[in-house]
Amino acid sequence: MKLRNRILILFLVCLLPGLCLASQARIKDLVEFDGVRGNDLVGYGLVVGLNGSGDSLRNSPFTEEAMVNLLERLGINVSGEQFRAKNVAAVLVTGALPPFARAGGKIDVTVSTIGDAKSLLGGTLIMTPLNAADGQIYAVAQGSVIAGGASAGGDAAQVVQGVPTAGVIPSGARVEREVEFDFNSFSNIRLALRNPDFTTASRIEQAINARIGAPIATMLDSGTVQLDLQRRGLPSLPRLISVLENIEVAPAQKARVVVDQRSGTIVLGSDVRISRVAVSQGNLTLRVQETPLVVQPNPFTADGTPIVIPRTAAQLNEEPGTGLALVEDSVSLPEVIRGLNALGVSPRDMIDILKAIKAAGALHAEFIVQ
Repeated sequence: MKLRNRILILFLVCLLPGLCLASQARIKDLVEFDGVRGNDLVGYGLVVGLNGSGDSLRNSPFTEEAMVNLLERLGINVSGEQFRAKNVAAVLVTGALPPFARAGGKIDVTVSTIGDAKSLLGGTLIMTPLNAADGQIYAVAQGSVIAGGASAGGDAAQVVQGVPTAGVIPSGARVEREVEFDFNSFSNIRLALRNPDFTTASRIEQAINARIGAPIATMLDSGTVQLDLQRRGLPSLPRLISVLENIEVAPAQKARVVVDQRSGTIVLGSDVRISRVAVSQGNLTLRVQETPLVVQPNPFTADGTPIVIPRTAAQLNEEPGTGLALVEDSVSLPEVIRGLNALGVSPRDMIDILKAIKAAGALHAEFIVQ
């Protein structure tokens, strides 16, 4: 898809009715409930069963040490022995313990090599304890690794597709320890907005109080709404949250213009405004071409050195440009788009024009360049 078509599609999407206007969103999609959070887990383990693509034990001594400890725990004495196995890789195992996870439940884990292993394809993770930030073991991971790539090669060339040195194990860890958390003991709970905004927080406060019929919600700041749970007649906290999280609220957003210079993509928010401004755009191209000429000396001359005669062709081209195009005061995003499209320029030139309009103080939006 051409860049020009891409930018036009992005503009036209915002023209669809209700898509770029203040659409409704559920409270559960706008906030995080205080205390309802997961915990990150990490562990060190070994992946075995690799087809010669594991760690070279000379360059990864920690793999050999882990293998010795594992075999000794299994009752095999390997003291003083030297390993030359190529089907073992040392890995870090990461996962997230979801809130209210119970013992016996299963979670997904990600497996990543830390040595010089070439691939985890076909490997099996050996039982690996997963620790949280407090040092306690909360889950144990084990199972076949599903790697997301492939690699092949020989002595002179190698082809790699994806990332074969990392993989996942769906439901590969079993929860062994629960996080103690008495949810019903809270006298109040806070809602933390993912994108802090005073208007959005005020709307959440009003929507909750209107739904419950009592002023239990109080906006503390742009990113926090507190719920008072000490009023009589309220249901239990889990039931109350199940009711509140499905209330729909129209979130407010800052006016933003996001520009990706690598792909030439431009995205304008629905609240972008441009003051009355005139814009002219044109291109200046300078082309310099060197074509040196080598002249050979005549036969039987005393000085037989060739002579290089420089030849330079310089050309200056200036495109006529678009002239002065007037972008009127815009009260809606469609009018902004019509005004910018009237310039008839490419997305790359549009980025430069938006930068210039912002520098002139006529673009009333946050300008983000990626």
